[in-house]
Amino acid sequence: MRFGGRVLLTAEGRARVQDVTGTLDVSCPAPPMGAWVLVDGEWNGVEVVGTCEVLTAPHGPFPRPGGDWPSFQDHGGRRLELLRQRALGRRAVRDFFDQRAFLEVETPAAVPSPGLDLHLDAFPVAGANPPRWLITSPEYQMKRILAGGAQRIYQLCKCWRREELGAHHEPEFTMLEWYRTYAGSEEVMRDTEQLVAHVARALRDGSTIIPGKDAPIDVAPPWQRLTVAEAFRVFADVEVKDVLPDEERFFRILVDAVEPQLGRVRPVFLTHWPATMASLARLHPDDPSVCDRFEGYLGGIELCNGFGELVDPVEQRRRLERDQRDREAAGKIAYPIDERFIGALEEGIPPSGGNALGFDRLMMLVTGAETIADGMAIPSARL
Repeated sequence: MRFGGRVLLTAEGRARVQDVTGTLDVSCPAPPMGAWVLVDGEWNGVEVVGTCEVLTAPHGPFPRPGGDWPSFQDHGGRRLELLRQRALGRRAVRDFFDQRAFLEVETPAAVPSPGLDLHLDAFPVAGANPPRWLITSPEYQMKRILAGGAQRIYQLCKCWRREELGAHHEPEFTMLEWYRTYAGSEEVMRDTEQLVAHVARALRDGSTIIPGKDAPIDVAPPWQRLTVAEAFRVFADVEVKDVLPDEERFFRILVDAVEPQLGRVRPVFLTHWPATMASLARLHPDDPSVCDRFEGYLGGIELCNGFGELVDPVEQRRRLERDQRDREAAGKIAYPIDERFIGALEEGIPPSGGNALGFDRLMMLVTGAETIADGMAIPSARL
């Protein structure tokens, strides 16, 4: 038999070698610890008897403190296993959308405007002329594809957001974003609950039950729908109308009292957000005091943010100009308005729904990882 691997243990005349299938003991002149070797020999029922040709050997002690081998191999190779699960998850996402005739697209990472959300800050691209920023979301460019005639599109892409780091945040992360024409938030919520169940089945041997912090969570559709007003009433004992227009207080209550209770046993969509938080969402056709926006929660963690999309160019420009003023008042960079995005709206986009889902969070929740960084090959802390 012949195989390659890494030497994990050595003794007089013996070595333990790990390859992609596991470990084998080899009777041979002992190679250096940590060396990559090519084993050539015969299996005698207990060990391989043969030779170990040293291909490369470490320059220094092995394993190297803080090195990549322990990062991937510690805890029974947990990170490598999560990477395998992540690959299965990506495959399941593509399978889901391909079955539904969505077109996978790719849009630029460096753009003239990364969006004007007050709470999101972008990384500038040094030396770019004219100025460019790394995307915080591919939304503007994907909607231009809708204007060009595509009707169902999705992409898995890298996004970047400054000053976001924690158990559920990384400055560089993977976004799954999709749009469908002739739809609103309800159609996209159905996409979302079916997608998450599909990914769970692919990673959990056909089961839709995933680990939860307090108890397992069944992600099978349908998920619960709960309005923002209902959630504030149930979990914080306050009326949204009594909190607004104080948005700082609104979000403090949301983060501290409401979000931790959402989706702990069964996933939930938080719907009917106040109209002042519409961003790129249309106002709700039945109640203009709220907008056609939802967020999905599993285990108290926000998974996605979706809209029945605003397609009115006049209203969209008005909102973006307001966002610029708000950013300036907060002492932040007021990024330019993306005129090509506005031009796409002027050219015409049919009523549409879309969703932005954090793929790293989805993988964390489905696999039971502690943080999103656990399922990344090289998170920011290891750069």
